[in-house]
Amino acid sequence: MLKAALHNLGCKVNAYETEVMEQLLIENGFEIVDFNDLADVYVINTCSVTNIADRKSRQMIHQAARRNPDAIIVAAGCYVQTSKEEAEADPDIDIIIGNNEKNRIVELIKDCIDKKKEKTSGIHDLTYEITYEDMLLKKTMEHTRAFIKVQDGCNQFCTYCIIPYARGRVRSRSIEEILREVELLVKSGVKEVVLTGIHVSSYGVDTGSSLIELIEALNAVDGLERIRLSSLEPRIITDEFVERLRRLPKICPHFHLSLQSGSDTVLQRMNRKYDTAEYAMCCVRLRKAFEHPAITTDIICGFPQESDEEFIETCEFVKRIEFFETHLFKYSKRKGTVAAGMSGQIVEAVKAERSHTLSGIQSEYKRKFMSYYIGRDVEILVEDKESINGKDYFVGLNKEYVRILIPAEDYHGSVNEFATVTPSGFLNEDSLVV
Repeated sequence: MLKAALHNLGCKVNAYETEVMEQLLIENGFEIVDFNDLADVYVINTCSVTNIADRKSRQMIHQAARRNPDAIIVAAGCYVQTSKEEAEADPDIDIIIGNNEKNRIVELIKDCIDKKKEKTSGIHDLTYEITYEDMLLKKTMEHTRAFIKVQDGCNQFCTYCIIPYARGRVRSRSIEEILREVELLVKSGVKEVVLTGIHVSSYGVDTGSSLIELIEALNAVDGLERIRLSSLEPRIITDEFVERLRRLPKICPHFHLSLQSGSDTVLQRMNRKYDTAEYAMCCVRLRKAFEHPAITTDIICGFPQESDEEFIETCEFVKRIEFFETHLFKYSKRKGTVAAGMSGQIVEAVKAERSHTLSGIQSEYKRKFMSYYIGRDVEILVEDKESINGKDYFVGLNKEYVRILIPAEDYHGSVNEFATVTPSGFLNEDSLVV
């Protein structure tokens, strides 16, 4: 029996695809081992969102080759898709698998073995690709929550982003196939699904369907308890979308609305398709429809030409919206994007300072949001057990994705069960405790 080890880099879509590749390997007789162990096949599902991600991808490829020089090294995903010639020239890579080709992993490995490790490639230009890659996840390692890939590709072409070139144009999965997968996962014990994709808000634009139609169909699946959405674009948050969402009892009122900057002039340079007024209105709609929705976001600090005044605009906008969480990223050049060639690149020290400033502002609002639940009855889905400072706790999340801990001696249920608890305060900055 051949041993295979997999390592995932990057986004939740990549994580989903890595799970499917692992499942395909198991179904074809491979034994899965830890990536740090000796294996016959190493699969690295790469990322290419920044130059740093490219470098990390290469590092993992070379690390695997050093661990076992006789092993077959498979490099899959965005790095090889955007840097095909570089990957083909890399002597450590035996198999190159581009996006929309990962379901061929077993076929390509067997072909490579038959040809005694002759370099094998499964990669094609995605510029005009209209076919959604056939993948089906039957079980997930997490058991409680499953990420469901519903679409691939992006048509937005933000000036800082390489992903439309790595993933191609928008391609949506059929509602029927998604329902089939979710029903299988629910039978395996999954209680919650997270809808993910490269640009989830674009789901259905190529098939005549829509994201809200998909969510409504999933809401009817027996045994599924929660539906959570991954990153959304503000423009999908219309009055109709929110009203239809509000009627669905399984929806989690946890909305990650991608912002990137609180300055309209920076948003224009980024080629984002909204302004701050439109974004703020989306937040108003959500807060009218749901009692206490969690609104989270991403912000890039130090985008090219970002002035002190533009950064202050972002800080003030963060204070105005009061996000539950803000994921902060220092702008990183990505070769092949418009922004990489812009004048007025910001030095690292300024990016770091701005990131630190925003982090300090945001921490206040996270604590304020979580404080709402202290003294209230809250339903959580218990997901894990862990030890913190020598004491054991069961860990659960409510629908708004607030992490709540129950002392192990006080909980008599098990993992993957719902519990109603009353948080008494903070254990640390990320967790409430019962």
